[in-house]
Amino acid sequence: MEINTLTSTDITIQLEVADPEAAAAIYEAAFGLGDRIGFRAAQAPSTGFRGFLLSLVVSQPSTVDSLVGTAVDAGFTVVQPAKKSLWGYGAVLQAPDGTVWKVDTSKKKDVGPFTREIDDLVLLLGVADVKASKQFYVERGLTVAKSFGGKYAEFANQGSPVSLAMYPRKAAAKDAGMSPEGSGSHRIVMGSGIGSFTDPDGFVWEATA
Repeated sequence: MEINTLTSTDITIQLEVADPEAAAAIYEAAFGLGDRIGFRAAQAPSTGFRGFLLSLVVSQPSTVDSLVGTAVDAGFTVVQPAKKSLWGYGAVLQAPDGTVWKVDTSKKKDVGPFTREIDDLVLLLGVADVKASKQFYVERGLTVAKSFGGKYAEFANQGSPVSLAMYPRKAAAKDAGMSPEGSGSHRIVMGSGIGSFTDPDGFVWEATA
């Protein structure tokens, strides 16, 4: 019998898309994420900024460039070309389904042999009140790993396939290259062992075994 190795605080992601099979093929060609992200059918309307970004954290700039290249070949749009910044090197892309992705590294130059390895998949929530949302998740069993007042909060990964972090909605929208206004479905559903609920910003969580 196969044993489910997810722990109670492991996070999974399901993107709601028009055609799950097509989306899975596009993402596999773009990033090779395998089962680190899932897809399910949904036609829920969504306009403007969806309130979140997904971030692929990698080890060096050549990895960023490679992932951006295969994503563009798979049909992604470049929102912000890869470039150096105060924090490292990265790019912002938008998938055909509308999801906004960051691909970035803290390094400004390569430090080792080329690899396409993804170190972390991070769900970045844009929230109305970082302190209140942080407390909401702490009360549901997550542990804060980093916190900078009302500007940013990051939760302990503990081996989860997806890491969770949050910052103000306006900052998230700026990262996404979009206006912060938006309405309708977020078109993303998170799963975990911490229960079924809707958070203060309308993000839906479902209980997993």
